[in-house]
Amino acid sequence: MLALDTECHLFIPGCGFEAPGLHSFVFEPLFTIGGYEFNKPMLLALVSTVIIVAFFWAAFGRAKVVPGKLQMIGEAGYDFVRRGLVYDALGKKEGEKFVPFMVALFFFVWIMNLWSIIPVAQFPVTSVIAFPMGLALVVYITWLVLTFKRQGFVGGLKNLTGYDKSLGWVLPLIMFLELLQHLIIRPFTHAVRLFANMFAGHMLILMFTVASWYLLNGIGIAYAGVSFVMTIVMTAFELFIQAIQAYIFVLLACNYIQGALAEHH
Repeated sequence: MLALDTECHLFIPGCGFEAPGLHSFVFEPLFTIGGYEFNKPMLLALVSTVIIVAFFWAAFGRAKVVPGKLQMIGEAGYDFVRRGLVYDALGKKEGEKFVPFMVALFFFVWIMNLWSIIPVAQFPVTSVIAFPMGLALVVYITWLVLTFKRQGFVGGLKNLTGYDKSLGWVLPLIMFLELLQHLIIRPFTHAVRLFANMFAGHMLILMFTVASWYLLNGIGIAYAGVSFVMTIVMTAFELFIQAIQAYIFVLLACNYIQGALAEHH
């Protein structure tokens, strides 16, 4: 989206460059239900859910021994997450029951990231901190429940605090740091890593897009061409980053769950 007057260009008196900023991530509500506002990022998140459910339903609703093209694509995506992420982190025996959760998480994050380069939408949902925080919270609660379920109350506390009596006088400090890491730092960084990358990527694309239009006047056309090329380059790079961030988010989720299932260390 162009966050400026479309008639404003370089060398036109009174026309300054309106750089994108935080206002580019704020949307007017599409409608309100019972005092709750429903805006564009929420709509894109909802559409992402529908797309994922519809795709896997179409791919596996009537699975065949000899798969068709759609089933082959679905199996490839499912198997990528299962073998490349879940099995590597959790092993086949422990990891199998977490595969559906991780597959859903991976594709949900990826599709929400992809909206950044889709015409009309042109906005990564995960650049709104509430969405990564919500997903990180789901992973955090899952990890916390599994920790106490697998290791018991005492074992779970030891896992959270890093309790080891052999540490001697530094044990209280270690326990405090471990507790801080597990309860605050870990879920926070899990969410912020995804948010910050998508926020920065979208900001750069917006900057070069708006600059391309603003410079499109007189001798500025040469600069506009360079800016437009950078827009294309950044969009291609963003396509790569979107998949990588979905991969990293799920990889960390798998590692956290592996820590919950492992014996206290």
